[in-house]
Amino acid sequence: MGTISNLDWIKELVMSEQQMEESGVVSLSAIDPEAHLEEQTLEFLRDIKAAMVEASATFNQLKGSAAGTLKIYGISNTKSDFMLFRNGYKLIFSFRRSGEVEIYHSLLASHFLAASESENVKPTEKDILRAQWGAFGELQWHYRNLPVKIDFLVRHYISRFIRESAK
Repeated sequence: MGTISNLDWIKELVMSEQQMEESGVVSLSAIDPEAHLEEQTLEFLRDIKAAMVEASATFNQLKGSAAGTLKIYGISNTKSDFMLFRNGYKLIFSFRRSGEVEIYHSLLASHFLAASESENVKPTEKDILRAQWGAFGELQWHYRNLPVKIDFLVRHYISRFIRESAK
């Protein structure tokens, strides 16, 4: 993510120039910043998922048994949301809005509590990752105003998830 190897922006420039040549109208605002931010947010979620899949596969391989393995599922009717699942425990990564990714956990059993019991349940804390524009249009991701690197994010959440979902 964010490297020179991602050259989709050149494709957008070429398409924009071709449209200007065909229509004869010069467009000074070829790139829609909101659409760009949404696409970058979805790409960030896909990058996190790819790193989570790799870390989970390594964990499962080293663990060696089928019991207590990590599973990753996409969430239907979303563009890129996904969750880790193990022993009834879910860790969900979700597109909140353009420029924001939400991370939260849930015990599967908590969905089956009676209404009177659920009033005493503490609401799930949610971590929010926010995008900020850097120099030269670079999009940088932050958690509580601190920069985020995917490798460290994955290490943190996988480690925490393993400890909290252990039986």
